[in-house]
Amino acid sequence: MTVVTRFAPSPTGFLHIGGARTALFNWLYARHNKGKFLLRIEDTDRERSTDAAIDAIFEGMKWLGLDWDEEPVFQFSRRARHAEIAQQLLDEGKAYYCYASKEELAEMREQARAESRPPVYDGRWRDRNPSEAPSGVDPVVRFKSPNEGATIIHDRVQGDVTFANEQLDDMILLRADGTPTYMLSVVVDDHDMGVTDIIRGDDHLTNAARQKQLIEAIGWTVPNHTHIPLIHGPDGAKLSKRHGALGVEAYRDMGYLPEALRNYLLRLGWSHGDDEVISTEQAIEWFNLENIGKSAARFDFAKLENLNGNYIRQADDAYLTSLVAPILAEKAGQVISSNQLKLIEKAMYG
Repeated sequence: MTVVTRFAPSPTGFLHIGGARTALFNWLYARHNKGKFLLRIEDTDRERSTDAAIDAIFEGMKWLGLDWDEEPVFQFSRRARHAEIAQQLLDEGKAYYCYASKEELAEMREQARAESRPPVYDGRWRDRNPSEAPSGVDPVVRFKSPNEGATIIHDRVQGDVTFANEQLDDMILLRADGTPTYMLSVVVDDHDMGVTDIIRGDDHLTNAARQKQLIEAIGWTVPNHTHIPLIHGPDGAKLSKRHGALGVEAYRDMGYLPEALRNYLLRLGWSHGDDEVISTEQAIEWFNLENIGKSAARFDFAKLENLNGNYIRQADDAYLTSLVAPILAEKAGQVISSNQLKLIEKAMYG
């Protein structure tokens, strides 16, 4: 079977450092196994998705040297296909229309909190006849989740992770306006794109359990799961802008070389003995999932600076000029002439 991985960012902002590492791990795993690395833009959040963010993702990926196979998939354009699967589940009795009002749902959550229970949907429309539906309420479509037993994610980093099904409520598949939710869209797109291996942050573990239930209800094959610990700052807290959670383009503008950042991201949570400086060719040859650590990696600017200095010292002047010129041109608002390029290269030599 051909290995197929995917990187699926939401275009609501820049390509941040955590997303770049996820993309890198997926790219390396596909290249190591001579498989495919696909790109999917999860643009279902229409209010927050922007063309500028999409461009930033594409540019960031290209600058890092993470080329993708096939044309990028835009999730929103596939909403009719997602709704088709929701209808299939309705027809098979594996999903149902829920007419609970916003007020009912709010009351449900408050009562759950008062009783120290998770604020999950109580399934009140799960087995009711739609003929009982109140007037003036547009229904959502909910998945009829198994409410007994457990769902187990066989994860290649985390091991077996068990979720009690009673804690996973009947998630919404289609909103009241008929648009599909993230959970449904991801499952359908991963299947249709032939994704065999899902490699992403461990903040998606609960999503994996919900998605596995849905995949099995449809009758599809569950992809292999690998959930990577998140990146923390030097102080052990969740990575934020003060730690370096910037867009990839910010690192480019600060003078970091793409191969240095790629090398550094590789070592954030993955290791190959004591090797620190790892070329792209070596990374593709050596990369595996067994060497991904189970603990959160810590972002360290000093280590990145040292690694970047090593790559700069080894780099050819013409290559460095080719990286600097577009940035200078962008700042100057004009094209850099060939004579100016020669001067830049000469200045580097001097």
